[in-house]
Amino acid sequence: MLATSDLWFRYQDEPVLKGLNLDFSLSPVTGLVGANGCGKSTLFMNLSGLLRPQKGAVLWQGKPLDYSKRGLLALRQQVATVFQDPEQQIFYTDIDSDIAFSLRNLGVPQAEITRRVDEALTLVDAQHFRHQPIQCLSHGQKKRVAIAGALVLQARYLLLDEPTAGLDPAGRAQMIAIIRRIVAQGNHVIISSHDIDLIYEISDAVYVLHQGQVLTHGAPGEVFASTEVMEQAGLTQPWLVKLHTQLGLPLCKTETEFFHRIEKCAFREAS
Repeated sequence: MLATSDLWFRYQDEPVLKGLNLDFSLSPVTGLVGANGCGKSTLFMNLSGLLRPQKGAVLWQGKPLDYSKRGLLALRQQVATVFQDPEQQIFYTDIDSDIAFSLRNLGVPQAEITRRVDEALTLVDAQHFRHQPIQCLSHGQKKRVAIAGALVLQARYLLLDEPTAGLDPAGRAQMIAIIRRIVAQGNHVIISSHDIDLIYEISDAVYVLHQGQVLTHGAPGEVFASTEVMEQAGLTQPWLVKLHTQLGLPLCKTETEFFHRIEKCAFREAS
């Protein structure tokens, strides 16, 4: 269980997180959305133990987080973070060594390291470029290497900060497929993103943050359908939701589903 209880955090005299009560164990994929400065990045750093709240707590396995060296080491083997910029997490010039870095530090046997690295590369669809120098990889490929480096820890929770930022449509679709494969293995994924369409499509639950507080939370279709909530949070509706609320078209979860339903309607009218 990963959650927060009345979590407060401030930088100097400025409160950034104000009494957050969140539970990330209830849904396979949880989305975090909000305008710049709403506290998403600060929340991620609190969840990973990089920052410590002045009041309230991050709850891990139902207990307040242990900030001792041993406690944080145990947390980070179960709660892994992948930052927006993959360069922040890449330390080697060859892919296998970079992904294996954390496992070697933990003293994992070489045979187990080899097995986990191979599985992680397969999961992020990186086997075909694993022998290329990292400096020759594209931005999207580096993101996948960074995710693989988190996956080898076999963490139960994966925190993804802007996973689709800087990706073209093909890379974005590939990232969605990777997230779905991670979830299919029984893991939880928490996504912080300005890509509102991504959050709508892939999340099972969403929290809308506004000025350090939870403005609302719930199922993406219900949350994003509220124009009042979207305006207050300074967000735009996902395009599929906008078509539903403004034009009365069927509410679809994915672009593929939307065009399939449109084709079916057109076929019925033609016949």
